[in-house]
Amino acid sequence: MEGMKEKLIRVGEWAKTPRGKKTFYICFVVALACWVLFRFAVIGAQNRLQVFNPARDAALNGVPVEVLEIRRAPGIVREPLTVKNNRSYVSGARAALLRAGQKVGGGEIVSVSSNIDLDTGMHVVRTRGVTDGMQFAEFSATGYFVPVYAVNNGVVFVARDGVAVPVTVSVSRTDADTAYITSGLDDGDIVILSRVSAGDKIRVEK
Repeated sequence: MEGMKEKLIRVGEWAKTPRGKKTFYICFVVALACWVLFRFAVIGAQNRLQVFNPARDAALNGVPVEVLEIRRAPGIVREPLTVKNNRSYVSGARAALLRAGQKVGGGEIVSVSSNIDLDTGMHVVRTRGVTDGMQFAEFSATGYFVPVYAVNNGVVFVARDGVAVPVTVSVSRTDADTAYITSGLDDGDIVILSRVSAGDKIRVEK
């Protein structure tokens, strides 16, 4: 311990000499210069790195999208009905979507009145063998069925040559999940399920 103290005293005395001061200043300048060079090197490396930019990536590589290749196929669209004692009351617009013989739960529709019920101002739908409560009348058809969120104001976007192209379609029926399209699409069309704009360059997510 005494030897260490003596060495420290000697170093302190040497640092006070002109030679010691000069050596100390040289070491300080070298250390400072090394630190400055290191910082410049780090900043330069960071600037050379390409920071991910979604807008730039979309412009260069295309907007990533989910798609659905469609073909004519059988499908079902379900219209909700609240049934009590084998009766349901619906508006005129909904009455036009229902017909006798449609399956409802474990039963079927017997008739859909063309006239308005004077007591309720609604059309009466009579059923048979249907349990009280919320049920669904099934409409079966063969055609193009796409997720309802893929249709916006009668327009569906399809992928053509790597670009999003808007197509006007005729939607016959919809339910909470599905839209039944009767015209505007063809077998093999690639319907875009993601949000895009007309003319967007796209790339399909696998």
